[in-house]
Amino acid sequence: MAKKNIETKKSNGGVIREYAESIVIAILIALFIRAFVVQAFKIPSGSMEPTLLIGDHLLVNKFIYGIKLPFVDQKFFVYKEPQRDDIVVFIFPKDKSKDFIKRVVGTPGDTVEVRLKKIYINGKLWDDPHGVYRDAAVTGLVPRDNFGPVVVPPEHVLVMGDNRDRSYDGRFWGFVPFDQIKGKALILYWSWDSLTGNVTEKIRFKRIGQLIH
Repeated sequence: MAKKNIETKKSNGGVIREYAESIVIAILIALFIRAFVVQAFKIPSGSMEPTLLIGDHLLVNKFIYGIKLPFVDQKFFVYKEPQRDDIVVFIFPKDKSKDFIKRVVGTPGDTVEVRLKKIYINGKLWDDPHGVYRDAAVTGLVPRDNFGPVVVPPEHVLVMGDNRDRSYDGRFWGFVPFDQIKGKALILYWSWDSLTGNVTEKIRFKRIGQLIH
């Protein structure tokens, strides 16, 4: 009987150890994925409406613009640089504790100007397919309705919110360095409208699974 008890204890210990090892491995994989591949973010404001709504939850591709290793001020394995129209998540230049999400409007070397709510890039009127202006008044407001011209520095981008009249963006505080960009918005995996009444109406089922453009 004693022998059976010892074997049972060893067997139980082995099972516990296997579970513990599996949990540790799963945590390490999750941390690796979060650090270098994809990360989840939640939209807290309306600056990107109607593309992104308050309560949208999205996944961000962190790999596409390169991997930034801890304690190293440089990115490796850069697949591509941010392009105009990309929606990017980045560290807010004025407060490193905050992450912002905006759309890239200007890339390195571009001359960007806003004249009476119209965006000009390198002297030409930009089609601006995503920008929405909800304030009908065209004013002399600076920098909201009139901005620049400015030249985007090397390894920087100029970003704006799609909700142009209600976005605190690069027009107000400047450029975003490449190394502060965390990744490109990829897909909506959840959307929750906290202002709606019942639970079934709160979940925006039609938005779940949408690719972000």
